[in-house]
Amino acid sequence: MPKVAVYNINGDQVGDIELSEQVFGIEPNQSVLYDAVLMQRASLRRGTHAVKNRSAVRGGGRKPWKQKGTGRARQGTIRAPQWKGGGVVFGPTPRSYAYKLPKKVRRLALKSALSLKVINDEIVVVDQLQFDAPKTKEMIKILNNLNINQKTLVVGNDEDLNIYLSARNIPGVKFVKATGINVLDLVGHDKLIITKDAVSKVEEVFA
Repeated sequence: MPKVAVYNINGDQVGDIELSEQVFGIEPNQSVLYDAVLMQRASLRRGTHAVKNRSAVRGGGRKPWKQKGTGRARQGTIRAPQWKGGGVVFGPTPRSYAYKLPKKVRRLALKSALSLKVINDEIVVVDQLQFDAPKTKEMIKILNNLNINQKTLVVGNDEDLNIYLSARNIPGVKFVKATGINVLDLVGHDKLIITKDAVSKVEEVFA
């Protein structure tokens, strides 16, 4: 089982914790990680791109000239694609780029991302992390005590609203609930700060 140190908010080591081999100790699957990141990034696309086709542009209600006898090519409307001001052919239309991977693949990707954090020594476990009120200065102080000055993902319990409010104004720092932990956030941050309670929650859900 992977074993990591546990720190308090002052940066002092107060013990050790054994992480679940099934969640934090597997061999990372790079291919699955790539697929999961691609899926999440695709789901974030708004897909609001659009062009006007020949039915959406203005004008062109009648046939510009008769079908035969003019010596010119036959035309049905001045808003056909070959005319200036005409509609666009095969342009992008609003759509959703979201898709889903199989559940087992998504779970494997998350376990791979967590295991990669342990392998690269990018995980910091704290015994507890709670504020009586939102305090951004206190959050910055905790990060300094833990010697963290990189992009950081903070994972806590579902009810830790004050941590979210304390971390959201710090550039490069993001808070997510233990039940909302995801591959894109794990890969996109250099450090992972997670509470002991959140570790238990993650292991309970994904073990």
